[in-house]
Amino acid sequence: MTSMELQIEHMPHACALQMQAVYNTLKKAEKKAADFLLDNSKGVDRLSIQEFASEAGCSEATVVRLSKKLGYEGFPELKRDFAAFGNSSEIHEYGNILDNDQPLDVMRKVFESSAQGLIDTLNMLDPDDYTRALKSLVAAKRILFCGLGDAGAVAMEAHLRFLRIGVSSLHATDPDTQLIYATQLQPNDVVVAISHSGRSRQIHDVVKVAKDRGATVILITNFPVSPLSKKSDIILQTAVFSKNITGEIMSKRITALCIIESLYINFLLHAGGAYADTLKISNETIAINKI
Repeated sequence: MTSMELQIEHMPHACALQMQAVYNTLKKAEKKAADFLLDNSKGVDRLSIQEFASEAGCSEATVVRLSKKLGYEGFPELKRDFAAFGNSSEIHEYGNILDNDQPLDVMRKVFESSAQGLIDTLNMLDPDDYTRALKSLVAAKRILFCGLGDAGAVAMEAHLRFLRIGVSSLHATDPDTQLIYATQLQPNDVVVAISHSGRSRQIHDVVKVAKDRGATVILITNFPVSPLSKKSDIILQTAVFSKNITGEIMSKRITALCIIESLYINFLLHAGGAYADTLKISNETIAINKI
């Protein structure tokens, strides 16, 4: 992964996002082609597919497969994108925080990283998958929101949003309780799983049980090719770089929260007036806690 960490900023932005999402899932030959692309991104537009395959040590078919996994129809489209990127002065780059950055520089980079993550996620989300997710939520009898760690905080916020309008919403911070909820789901229920990596073992277990019960699974993740994605019916992909001095960035949760918020608002608009009435009552009731 060292090659990707060093070279990904020299790729077209959409391609860089997709490379980050699929790199760890590539087969051995595809990874050789990906590493060659990362190390030679500035000159790839001048290579034929035969030259690329020969220098990368893979077959031409492997180059085509990699191109498609990166979001292109084939190698010619990849070449055109890299050529256009090389001739452009426009830079789309996350502000990577360094240990010698000044406080105001850190503040600016955190804001810029979050804003860039939101823009990239908006562009990356598949409209059809988003619409399917919304329809599934509107039709659901019950919704189980699950996540662990800081993803669990997003799941909790989603749970409280939908609970406030009268939806039969479930959530637990304890993995065992999440599994218990999953065993009680039915085919007309929905699970919304939140996992940036798509590799959380506990959430994977919850999703597996829910699928066995016939529930629909919506996954919010940065990595659409992952163990969790294989168990999910609908994938809503975030698009956030994770290069950071701390190894963790809040923007990956901000993007997930925005997806949840948009689904919640659309739910209110599409599910009828009863939920809006319940929201009004809920807001009036909890107003007693305000000073």
